[in-house]
Amino acid sequence: MSQSCPISIHRIDAHFVRFVAFEVLIIGLLLLITEHLFFSFLLLFDFLIRTLKINKLSPFTNIAKLIIHCLDMKPKFCDEAPKRFSLYLGLGIVAFLTFFLTFGYTEIATILVIALLICAFLEAAFDYCVGCKVYYYLQHFVRINRRK
Repeated sequence: MSQSCPISIHRIDAHFVRFVAFEVLIIGLLLLITEHLFFSFLLLFDFLIRTLKINKLSPFTNIAKLIIHCLDMKPKFCDEAPKRFSLYLGLGIVAFLTFFLTFGYTEIATILVIALLICAFLEAAFDYCVGCKVYYYLQHFVRINRRK
């Protein structure tokens, strides 16, 4: 199974994605430790803004771009579509955890935060995107079912 996107020709800098994942990891850890709604709403705001492609308003995007600029890193491009799919999954997780945390279901919210932390850690530390793997498997599944 080829790990390239059959739908999109758009590319994104993998370094940028990894820095954003690191920021999600930090805020997620603060949320896990404190269970303070501020961190949940910050994550929700940033995921929503990035999903809507209003990157100028995204604090995570702006910080990641600043770090890349300061370190003078050359871009390492990867397919955008799987990363965007992962962003949508992350938005869903954050929306649900914010809902559950707001209404006092801290156990469920904690499980969702841990899932988010695992995904963010794998992306930030090892450039391993769990959502991208789901995306590729879904693409493979769709191609198999179209042949039938």
